[in-house]
Amino acid sequence: MTVWALFVSVFLASAVEAVEATTIVLAAGTARDWRSALIGLASAAAILAVAVVALGPAIGALPLQSLRLFVGGFLLVFGLQWLRKAVLRAGGYKALHNEDEIFRKQLAAARVASTRSVGVVPDWYAFTLSFKGVLLEGLEVVFIVLTFGSNEGNIPVAALAAGAAILMVASIGALLRAPLARVPENAMKFAVGTLLTSFGIFWGAEGAGAAWPGSDAALLAIIPLTALLAIGLVAALRLARRRSSPVAARGPAERSESMR
Repeated sequence: MTVWALFVSVFLASAVEAVEATTIVLAAGTARDWRSALIGLASAAAILAVAVVALGPAIGALPLQSLRLFVGGFLLVFGLQWLRKAVLRAGGYKALHNEDEIFRKQLAAARVASTRSVGVVPDWYAFTLSFKGVLLEGLEVVFIVLTFGSNEGNIPVAALAAGAAILMVASIGALLRAPLARVPENAMKFAVGTLLTSFGIFWGAEGAGAAWPGSDAALLAIIPLTALLAIGLVAALRLARRRSSPVAARGPAERSESMR
């Protein structure tokens, strides 16, 4: 994998997680207290940075073949989970991810919660809401950085890509002070799920002892084929949905005409 391919893959995956974390921090700061929300964000970010520094050398010390088998297996599990949800959303069997709706729910819950201060934190609820959101979403970013970076022997580039994605999303969120609903998150998750699944197949097979024709160039075939398979599943789900509910699949004019 080239440096640019590594950077783009990690950047896209990290951006998706950053959008979700930013929505939670915005809700905590808007409804409760910005200082507490930012302290929670900084605390979670510090823990995540320590995790990258501590776990990076340990993972990098594994033999290359074992590392690729380990990384490939985890990427497959992780990627297929994202791709499965993206396919179900695109096929109409799962609601689209809506940052506006998530923001409103977090905002409503935050406004009715009790307030208490702990040490230098004025609002403990805002702190914990922000801290947990950033930590949980950030752990997935750490996983992506370590797996991609270790396998390619370039954790600094992977960390730089993740940092750039987080900085970009956080800056936009800070400027708008609103959830990033216009970000095509569902399309991004579809693309990232395709990439993670493809790399999982590629590295997992290499770790198991297989040799791909053309080495890294095989990804140029694996990624499009994975995407085509996912798109085919979306088409099949949409067809099945139309057949199982023909009335719902019609347009408003057609439904009104059939009821006359």
